[in-house]
Parts: sequence; structure tokens; C-alpha cells
Amino acid sequence: MSSANEREEISPPVAYQSFRQRFDIEHMFRFSKQRLLMTQFQTPDVEHEENWIRLVMLSYVQLWAAKELATHLPRPWERPKEQNNDKIVTPSVVQRDFHRIISEIGTPARSPKTRGNSIGRVQGQAQTQRTKHPVVQKQSKSTPDKQKAA
Repeated sequence: MSSANEREEISPPVAYQSFRQRFDIEHMFRFSKQRLLMTQFQTPDVEHEENWIRLVMLSYVQLWAAKELATHLPRPWERPKEQNNDKIVTPSVVQRDFHRIISEIGTPARSPKTRGNSIGRVQGQAQTQRTKHPVVQKQSKSTPDKQKAA
């Protein structure tokens, strides 16, 4: 089957919706990297990194779920816009107003209790050393190509 025949199997509305979803996903990743610090957590453990990505995605879902409760809070240099319920609320707008939303909704968690200072590590306790891995370096290009050009 050639690609020309496959192109006719996809209707224009389906192609549009697929492209639109791709567009939304790219914006989600951009927002997550810039505003939710998706790529800022650095750890050598893959499991910890995967947990961090899950936490960032959960925070994005919370912003999406709270979009109906958010109000536009213009910054001092922005012109105030008329409140319009038809407009699409961006994740940035919801994130700016999230403190107010959380304070109105409340939380089922109890307030944290102060526990004082921890005693820390017991004196003489040995820490397990991380395994040392060899540094992988890029191989240098061969020099005969440079000699041919001369």
C-alpha cells in the first residue's frame, strides 16, 4: 500500500484533531519545563527522576482541574481585561491564582507539627560509596582527512 492511498484514509477533521492534540502536548511540555521545573531535578537514580516527572504531571493535572476556579490576575504592567467566561484559561493564569484557590478550598491534611532538630548521623556510621563509572569521551576524528585538505 502506498502512502498516497493511506493519506485518503484519514479524514481532514481527524487530521486536524490529531495535529491539535500534538500542539497541546508540545505546549504542556514547554510549560512543564519552564514553570513546573520538570528538568531541574537532577539525580543519578532513574527511579527518583521518574517519580519527579510523575509529580510534575500531577501538578499540571491539578492546574487543569482548577482552571474553572481561576480568575485573571493581571500584573501591574498588564492592562486589565474584562472578565470573560468564554476565554480559555491558560496554565500560567491558573498557577498565578493557585494560592488563592488552595486557601479557599482548604486541605484535608492536618497542620505540620514541629519536631525539633534531628540528631543526624550517628558518629562513626559509614556511608556507602557510590559506584564510580568510567568517563565516556568522544573519540577524536582521525587526522588523515586534515592532511588531505592541506
